[in-house]
Amino acid sequence: MSVETTPEAQATTLAEELGEAITELPAYGAFIEAKEAIETDRQLQREMESFERLREEFLMAREAGTASNDDFRELQAAQEELHDNAKMAEYLRAKSDVELQLQEIDYIISEPLEVEFGQTAGGCCQD
Repeated sequence: MSVETTPEAQATTLAEELGEAITELPAYGAFIEAKEAIETDRQLQREMESFERLREEFLMAREAGTASNDDFRELQAAQEELHDNAKMAEYLRAKSDVELQLQEIDYIISEPLEVEFGQTAGGCCQD
């Protein structure tokens, strides 16, 4: 007895297989390792939280019209210091690498379609 598969069922199966294949990419593995490294580093987490507070304060000051160039330079210096951390630098490199591979996959999927797959799948409404 043969089972009929609908185009929707085939697409779902292929999407699941693609997701599984992506998790096997070396770039994805490196990203997960780097992500876990920054998530388990308590000192780095505190530095990230401190930077995020500074960034939020700057954004609120900018919105209120009270942010200065010195405030912006302070924010940039804090970001550079955070990015100079070896674990953070590795995370950012790994994240960029996996994003590039995902963009390539998106391009390949989108090529035969009349819409960009990644943007459409992401739920963005762009005309």
